[in-house]
Amino acid sequence: MLEENSPKRFDRIVAIMTQLQSKRIVKAQELADRFEVSLRTIYRDIRSLEASGVPIYGEAGVGYSLVDGYKLPPVMFSRDEAMSFVAAEKLMEKFTDENMKSHFQSAVFKVKSVLRTDEKDWVNSLENRVKVNSNHLSDHSPEVLNALFESIARKTQLKITYESVESDVPSERTIEPVGLYHENQFWYIMAYCHLRKDYRNFRVSRIHSFEKLQDSYQIVHRELEFYLKKEEKILEGKVRLLVDRKVARYLEADRNYYGFVSEKRLGEKVELEFNGNFRENGIARWILMFGDYVEILEPKELKDFTLELVEKVKRNLK
Repeated sequence: MLEENSPKRFDRIVAIMTQLQSKRIVKAQELADRFEVSLRTIYRDIRSLEASGVPIYGEAGVGYSLVDGYKLPPVMFSRDEAMSFVAAEKLMEKFTDENMKSHFQSAVFKVKSVLRTDEKDWVNSLENRVKVNSNHLSDHSPEVLNALFESIARKTQLKITYESVESDVPSERTIEPVGLYHENQFWYIMAYCHLRKDYRNFRVSRIHSFEKLQDSYQIVHRELEFYLKKEEKILEGKVRLLVDRKVARYLEADRNYYGFVSEKRLGEKVELEFNGNFRENGIARWILMFGDYVEILEPKELKDFTLELVEKVKRNLK
């Protein structure tokens, strides 16, 4: 009987109500798979909803649905769910289909309208602290990401154990996260590091462990974009490359990470177009991997920076 009245069961029943509202027909097996419980448990939860006055229509072999015209109370979102809206909204910004972006933005406004006041403030505090420069998300570290989101929103410090590229031995850092961004397959956190007494980039997948602290930020930090531009020049807008056809296929694996838009066949050449925000250093080094087969058509700033890198390579080879 303990499970009958447990908070976990209550949360599951509320979630089942929400799912019934989201689709015309919901199968019992679909619910069992989502909540990782038995079909018997789902049948019991459905009976509980019916006993509480929710008019559910069920048909064997088909599924469950709400009787037409029944309206559920307003949906309430948890804080973690509210935080997920920010990441989803940033990811949708990378889609080139303006119609899809417009519809998604409209849907997000409706979702935000039902958030409690404190959840609205929570979401607003994160919106300028998250940036996605890639069309493909990977490098999942959900527990660390949730802790970083919470740290940014609450403005509380985080203690991490971090393994840098230069060292094989992880070091302990106390940081004040400024913002998160996703780039070239990885999540990064820009943060003030109390050990280094300066702002540093940390790759999230290199964080071995973390501890949430109650200490508030000691510094008033600016927006994420300010520190990214200060650290390294950001190219915004269109990039066009002219590539030999025989090597163009070798660029396919990575090109989506740089905001690939389209390709155009021009005889023995292929013109590739990209659009987005680029860390100049990153895309220039990627281009140099195929340097003798690639011509930078625009922008001029990227061409100039790539030439600087070539000169450095020449000096190092002397």
